[in-house]
Amino acid sequence: MLELSSNQWQLIYNTFSFGLISMLACTVYTLVSQSRVLPKYRNALVLSSMVTFIAGYHYIRIFDSFKGSSDGFKVMTTGAGSFNEAYRYVDWLLTVPLLLVEVVAVLALAKAASSSLITRLVPAAAAMIALGYPGEVSADDGTKILFGVLSTIPFLYILYVLFVELGKSLERQPEGVAATISRLRLLLIATWGVYPISYLFPLLNITGTDSFMYRQVGYTIADVLAKCVFGLTIMKIARMKSAAEGMADSH
Repeated sequence: MLELSSNQWQLIYNTFSFGLISMLACTVYTLVSQSRVLPKYRNALVLSSMVTFIAGYHYIRIFDSFKGSSDGFKVMTTGAGSFNEAYRYVDWLLTVPLLLVEVVAVLALAKAASSSLITRLVPAAAAMIALGYPGEVSADDGTKILFGVLSTIPFLYILYVLFVELGKSLERQPEGVAATISRLRLLLIATWGVYPISYLFPLLNITGTDSFMYRQVGYTIADVLAKCVFGLTIMKIARMKSAAEGMADSH
């Protein structure tokens, strides 16, 4: 059992609540905004809604798991009835590939180009998450480092595809879109950079309740940025492209 302070427990509880309502609100907003963009860009908004809906569902499970594993301010982290960290990884396994597909979908590239990007990005994203999980749950520093390095390999490949391969298509985008896509890629990389930080906690002597609190709060804030802010930026790009192609009232 981890014996959190009252402030630590309340901070985690309120952060989970913030993450949950953010996901649900973004799901509704992107769904009702379909008519504000041209039909060919609506798939990107649907994907954005799917990402936040999936994340919202898992935040309900995370919320319930946190409350169910708590006895006052004590949280059970091992054994039956313990807090289930795996919900996050199931969420990421589904949503991280979809986030990358969102970027490709909103650009509305030629079918061959889109298929080529997706068939490289999706397996790499799934491998990155799957390889990260064993290190996350291991108490052994050697295991953490091993799987941290392994999960970094597909991460670097994703960077290559996003910044080199995808970058080639940005020259043909309307004014302002290329710059927004560039910021979107940086947002994605910056938020993904939060997730491996928990690997460093033992090496920085951050353990026990502090480690648990920082990990849960950091992951949740990164999720909101990587899913909600990312999805709203996707919608902005779709509206910019719709306006550039003559759609009225897209601003």
